[in-house]
Amino acid sequence: MSTLAPELAVGPAALPAADALDRALRTASPAEVIAAAVRTLGREKVALVSSFGTESAALLKVMADVDPAIPVVFLDTGWLFEETLAYRDTLIAALGLTDVRSIKPDEEALSRQDPDRELWFSDPDACCRIRKVEPLARALKPFAGWINGRKRFQGGARADIPVVEDDGVRLKFNPFANVSREEIEAIYTLGKLPPHPLVASGYQSVGCMPCSSRSAAGEDARDGRWRGRAKTECGIHTMKMS
Repeated sequence: MSTLAPELAVGPAALPAADALDRALRTASPAEVIAAAVRTLGREKVALVSSFGTESAALLKVMADVDPAIPVVFLDTGWLFEETLAYRDTLIAALGLTDVRSIKPDEEALSRQDPDRELWFSDPDACCRIRKVEPLARALKPFAGWINGRKRFQGGARADIPVVEDDGVRLKFNPFANVSREEIEAIYTLGKLPPHPLVASGYQSVGCMPCSSRSAAGEDARDGRWRGRAKTECGIHTMKMS
């Protein structure tokens, strides 16, 4: 058990140092990381960002056990599977979440940059920018920190993520950085959490419908995202959130 981060006075111009928090929480449990984020910044200044995807219920369950009133930001991109939208509603009810905010892209930006809904094919980075990155940046403006569900075992750019980092604007907490796939499965089992409806049909990672595909045997979970392209991230974890 690690020593948790001490209570720190936080003002809008003075966030605690991410590296100090990371050292303090390096071996903390996911629940301890979330509790430290709330204690350090205040519940009204930290949000959990969730896709309500195939592994999202585990993080949402841990968060709900700490405080079900922590704000949850959900990006409704306009390209999500109907199963994902239904799963969001199922988990809100099952976990007693009280502040889930479904954020949509700016309609003017969509009509100007993606009038034919084909941007996902011609320029997926631009599509992610107007449907995910820009809406999330707007949604996070009131917050001094955010919580996400990235894990080191997912590989790629996620293999070396810290528990706490500075995204250039606010603190970013990665409470599942150290967890294993088996620990995620245990949270589902112990919490009797429902799986995402698309898992049964072979989806290991679910994002927007045009850019998600079923994973073959032996593939990593995220191999089904943006299949056939060099792209591996939507941009919310690689672009500065102004």
